[in-house]
Amino acid sequence: MMTAVKIEKICYAGWPNCYRLSDGDTELVVTTDVGPRVIRFGFIGEQNLFAEMPDQLGKSGEPWWMPRGGHRLWIAPETRPETYALDNSPVAAKIVDDGIHLAQPVEPETSMEKALTISLTIDGSVEITHHLTNRGRAPRRIAPWALTQLAPGGVGFVRFPPRGCHDACLQPTHPLVMWAYTDFSDNRWQVNQCYLVLRQDPRVHAPQKAGIFSENILSAYLLGTQLFVKRSRANPAATYPDFHCSFEIFSNGDFLELETLGPLVDLAPGQSVSHVETWSLHKDVSVNAFNDQALDGLFRALGL
Repeated sequence: MMTAVKIEKICYAGWPNCYRLSDGDTELVVTTDVGPRVIRFGFIGEQNLFAEMPDQLGKSGEPWWMPRGGHRLWIAPETRPETYALDNSPVAAKIVDDGIHLAQPVEPETSMEKALTISLTIDGSVEITHHLTNRGRAPRRIAPWALTQLAPGGVGFVRFPPRGCHDACLQPTHPLVMWAYTDFSDNRWQVNQCYLVLRQDPRVHAPQKAGIFSENILSAYLLGTQLFVKRSRANPAATYPDFHCSFEIFSNGDFLELETLGPLVDLAPGQSVSHVETWSLHKDVSVNAFNDQALDGLFRALGL
């Protein structure tokens, strides 16, 4: 059983007003000088599985959007400048039961208010709820988009929805979505029957991206022998952005990103929409191959 959650204000990576949440085994760090953003998630005293951009740490007030690293909340579909609204100024923090709530001031670019509620659960996992509130005067058709940048050098993968045979499944079951720059001949990709796999290679800077729809998103990133697992639920009756994607995976030379999306909603002034993910960390993980049998065995061993 999880020990009591410890929440303390700390300086991290040059930002003086961060908060550290720990259950005695794992820790995550959120920023309040910029954000809302989770900049660290890892085992205590060990590697950060989240990416960090060294030249952007500890800074604030930039006149353009900064990747920085870590986990953030965006608005889908992706457009400029609205998706890239600045998050370079302070956010309000409030301690809640076993966690913290972070709220950004209303974005002048979008008239939206973004917030994260982060809670450590009894089983040692993290539940993170993403909130979007329309503070403008006009309705907005948007979807919440939760993006986690992972540290370089690992392998990301996501499980496809249940597979079937031709005789029983004559109609298509879900999309596999490409972008104009998607190139499945790039050897960072591996397309299995049951899993889509993407390797992060710091030597290769060309971006790659693909998306799928699944009602039960189960995705992960293996860095060395430590595994980050990211899960969410989607509504098959709703409409999702990007040709109906509830999950997207992206990589370039700096990081790999696991991304989940909520459904498109018509958000009236004053209305809010939320999107929930569950995270967990696992150590001493060994994967000899990234085929279906090995990945099924990995998740089965974790009870997922």
